[in-house]
Amino acid sequence: MDCLHREEKGERLHWFKRDITGMPLPEKFTNPFRYTPHPLAKMAAEEVQDFLSQQEEWQEELRQGKMFGVLVVQTERGKIGYLTAFSGLLAGSANHPFFVPPVYDLLNPAGFFKTEERNIDHINADIRRMQDSDIYRNLQKQLEESRLRAHATLEKAKMQFKEAKQKRDLIRAASPDDPACAEALIKESQYQKAEFKRLKARLERELSALQAKLDAINQEIETRKTERKARSAALQEKIFRQFQLLNGKGECKDVFSIFQEAGAGIPPSGSGECAAPKLLQHAFLHRLKPITMAEFWWGDSPRHEIRRHGYFYPACQSKCKPLLHHMLQGIEIDLPASPANGHRNMPLEILYEDPWLIAVHKPAGMLSVPGKISVESVSERLHALLPEAEAPLLVHRLDMETSGILLAAKTKSAYKNLQAQFRKHEIRKRYIAILDGNITSQEGAIELPIRPDPADRPRQTVDHQWGKSSTTRYQVLERRNGKTIVAFYPITGRTHQIRVHAAHPEGLDTPILGDELYGRKAERLFLHAEALQFRHPVTGETISIEKKADFY
Repeated sequence: MDCLHREEKGERLHWFKRDITGMPLPEKFTNPFRYTPHPLAKMAAEEVQDFLSQQEEWQEELRQGKMFGVLVVQTERGKIGYLTAFSGLLAGSANHPFFVPPVYDLLNPAGFFKTEERNIDHINADIRRMQDSDIYRNLQKQLEESRLRAHATLEKAKMQFKEAKQKRDLIRAASPDDPACAEALIKESQYQKAEFKRLKARLERELSALQAKLDAINQEIETRKTERKARSAALQEKIFRQFQLLNGKGECKDVFSIFQEAGAGIPPSGSGECAAPKLLQHAFLHRLKPITMAEFWWGDSPRHEIRRHGYFYPACQSKCKPLLHHMLQGIEIDLPASPANGHRNMPLEILYEDPWLIAVHKPAGMLSVPGKISVESVSERLHALLPEAEAPLLVHRLDMETSGILLAAKTKSAYKNLQAQFRKHEIRKRYIAILDGNITSQEGAIELPIRPDPADRPRQTVDHQWGKSSTTRYQVLERRNGKTIVAFYPITGRTHQIRVHAAHPEGLDTPILGDELYGRKAERLFLHAEALQFRHPVTGETISIEKKADFY
C-alpha cells in the first residue's frame, strides 16, 4: 500500500469560526499521554461539540458514548485550522465528510476484509449448522441416555454380584468341610465375574460406537474451527499490514511491524482506528504541520471504563502508545516536567511513634514507596530516619497525589500483626475528599467489583465478571460552591478504590476534584487520609491517629 496516497476529495480542514489572531501557538507539540488542552485545542473541540449537538440522526448513538479528537494544524502558507476525527465507527461508517477519513477503510465492499469476512462467516455458519443438526443433537442425546442406562445396569449387576457373594459366604459357613460345595461356589463366583466383564465390555462397545459417530462430527467441527482461527489470525495480520502510518520524518511503517518492533506483541483489535492516529496520518498526507491536539469523550460513560461527557482524556496505552511513538518521530514533543521534589528538604511530620510503630503525614505529591520516577518516598525517608530499626515497613500505601496518614512498623512481628488487621478489615480509616460536583444522597455504601485495566494502566475499571469486590461507606459533610465535601470509610483496600467509587456511574458518579485519571485536572487531588484506628500489635490498646486535611 502506498503511504503517500492522498484523498481526492480534499483535506477536510476546518477554519476556526472565532478570530484567533494573536493567540500564541504552543512551542512544542502536545504529549498525547499527559497534557492540559491548549486553548486552541479547546476552541476546536467546542466547535466539534457544537457540530455533534446538531446531528439529530446520530444522537442515539452519541448518547452511548464515543471518543473524538481534534488536531490543530498549520498549512504550508502559515494558516491555522484544525482536523477532527472519531475512534472506530460512527453511524456504521468510518467515513463522514466533517471528519478525516480512516487510515484504511475496512468497510470497503470491494476490499479483501469484506471478502475474507464472508469466508469466515461461511465457516461460522457451517459450524452452527453441524452443531444444530438433528443428527448431532440426537447422537448427543443417545450417548448421554446410553451412559445413564449403562451406569444403572452396571450398578444393578454389582448389587446382584454382592448379594450372590453374601449368599455364598453363608453357604460356606454352613458347610465348611464340604469340598464339592466349595468348588461349586468358586465356579459360580468365577462365572459371575466373567459375566460382569462381558456385560461391561458389551456396554462399552455400544457407547464407543455412539462416541465414534459423535467424534466424527466433532472432528469436522474442530477442523472448521482450526481453519477459522488460522484465517482470523491471517486476516488480522493482513489488516494491520494495510494500516500504513507516516511519521514526522516522512517514514512509513505498518501497524503490525510497529507493534513487533516495540515488543508489544500482536496489535489489539482496533489498533490504528483511534482518533489520534487518524488525525496525524491525515496531517502528514496533506503536508499540514501538527500544532496541538486533544481527545474528548462525548456521551454516556461505558459500563467498565470511567468516562465523563465533554472531559478531555489522554490517548489509550494499549492501542495508541506504540503507534504514536512511531508517528511523532521527528516532532518536538512537550514532555512532562519531572514531578516536583519539593518535599526533599522538609522533615516528615511524625504523628505517632513508639518502639514498635511510627505514623507520619505524607504530603500530596510524595511517593509512598520508591517508584520509576525520581521523587523521594516516605519509605526511603523512614529508612534514613530509623537506621537502627529492624525494618521500617509501610503497612499500607497512599497514591502519590493523595495526602494523609501512613503507618509503618519498626519490627517484622508488628508488621505481620498490622497486615493481618488490614486483611481482616479490622483497621478503621477515614478519608476526606472534595467531589467535583453536587451529589443528591447524604450517606450510604458503594459496592463495586474493581480490577486493573490492562489496556490503560494504572487506571482501574469496574468489571462485574472478573473484578474483586470493594466496599466504601460515605457521608456528606458539606456542600459548597457546586462541590461536595465527603467523608469516605473504605472497608476494603483496592487500588484507587475511593477514586473509582466516587467517579463511576454506579457509584457517586462525581469524580474527586483534581483526579486526572477519572475526572479532570486541578491544582491537586483533593483526597486526604484523615484518620486511622487500629489495635496496637504489642499492647493491644486501641490507637487513634488523626491529621486534618489542609483543604477543609
